[in-house]
Amino acid sequence: MTTIKKIKTIAMIFPLLALAGCEDFLSKEPDSTRAIINTPKQVSQLLTTAYPQAGYIVFSEGMSDNVADKGAGQDDKTNRASFLFEVVEATVDEQDSPDQYWAECYRAISVANEALDIISKVADPDKYNAQKGEALLARAYAHFMLVNYYCRFFDPQQANDSPGVPYVTVPEDVVIKQYERGTVAGVYQMIEKDLLEGLPLISDGSYTVPKYHFNIAAANAFASRFYLVKKDYQKVLQYTNAAFPGNNFAENLRPWNTTYSSLSPEELFRLYSRANQNANLLLIETSSTYGRYVANYRYGMTYPKWQEISDSERIITGGAGWAYPLYYRGDNNYFIPKLTEYFVRESVNAEIGLPYVMLPAFTVEEVLFNRIEANAYLNNTAACITDLNTYISKRVDNYDASQHKVTAASMQSYFRTGNLRNNIIETVLAFKRVEFVQEGMRWFDIQRYNRTVTHETRSGSVVSVPAGDNRRVLQIPQTAALSGIAQNPR
Repeated sequence: MTTIKKIKTIAMIFPLLALAGCEDFLSKEPDSTRAIINTPKQVSQLLTTAYPQAGYIVFSEGMSDNVADKGAGQDDKTNRASFLFEVVEATVDEQDSPDQYWAECYRAISVANEALDIISKVADPDKYNAQKGEALLARAYAHFMLVNYYCRFFDPQQANDSPGVPYVTVPEDVVIKQYERGTVAGVYQMIEKDLLEGLPLISDGSYTVPKYHFNIAAANAFASRFYLVKKDYQKVLQYTNAAFPGNNFAENLRPWNTTYSSLSPEELFRLYSRANQNANLLLIETSSTYGRYVANYRYGMTYPKWQEISDSERIITGGAGWAYPLYYRGDNNYFIPKLTEYFVRESVNAEIGLPYVMLPAFTVEEVLFNRIEANAYLNNTAACITDLNTYISKRVDNYDASQHKVTAASMQSYFRTGNLRNNIIETVLAFKRVEFVQEGMRWFDIQRYNRTVTHETRSGSVVSVPAGDNRRVLQIPQTAALSGIAQNPR
């Protein structure tokens, strides 16, 4: 191992339209005066901020089984409370907090609704089809993230009649507006409606940098994630194949065992979240200190935890080893160079500003994993094994196709379930865990499969949170009570 050196107030629960773009990554939006937003290009620029510009990784990763108590480290209230499954006592002003993520999701929704309202009033709405599609997808995505974090997780075998989140479809025109939560089932119905209406309208040609918007591949990736939760596996296949109609997954996966293998940590940090990386399908600018503290959080990845996470390399024949580079910053602070911080000044000459992280919200790897999982449930096991081997061809150190393979026998040897489909699903979950470590994605699989999470503190106390436990649902911000939104039971 080597060591490397460390390198806005929101008053309302549904914040009024606030536009702020990253000067390094995103196009500048036009003035927020509606009178001058009167071209498709200007609406596209408006929509650069129709995405939640706040991070979810700190609380999402903290609740997962990817972290352990180091006993010391960066004492961050969101990181600590998430690990202990307590309510995070942080406000919308505090970066990476659940309250800020909630507020940012609704701010993004308000931008999408503003764009849709503008489009509904133009003389030639057909010229705005691409922008309408993006706005609908952005609105659906923000609500999807909200309902999955702040409500009981959707189960297609259940009624899903527990409280949802308000599905907002019109611009806000009053300071404090009353909303109803509805049900989880109702929110999913609205997400699906927006998704299916918006997806056919998406056009990559309408964007200067498509990966900062819901481009065609990203929109289909979102659809595949949505239907994976709904367990509609035929539709998962439909949308994963639409994301890559040429089936060219191999050439678009991250090249961990080739190009990336020769890069320094600093080079990897600079490259991982760039739009020029084929694996990144949608990039979202998030106000976050995660890049600064990813290795140093008290509740984070230790070396024993990494050994547990990466043990899935034993599923692969030929003595394979993952090509992911593991580094440390001081004692027991381990990380893989992925997400880094960049600093945005409040103005050109300002000395103050905020740290940001560019977040890969959808990637090629996720789409491939979704296809494998769907095919497993559809009993297309040969296709699953082919895709698993495509994946490891870019992940195994010194990969040799004649030696390094995932086979029915190798999966059975590792999992011993006696059922090929179950072994494939467990392999997908294990590979996803190592692929997306320190990116917050593991929590979704824990929720989908109702896996118990057990956290042990250095003092010896154990926090065990099984499926159905109220603590698995993030608390609604107290400020939401102004809009009549009831908090979750704890």
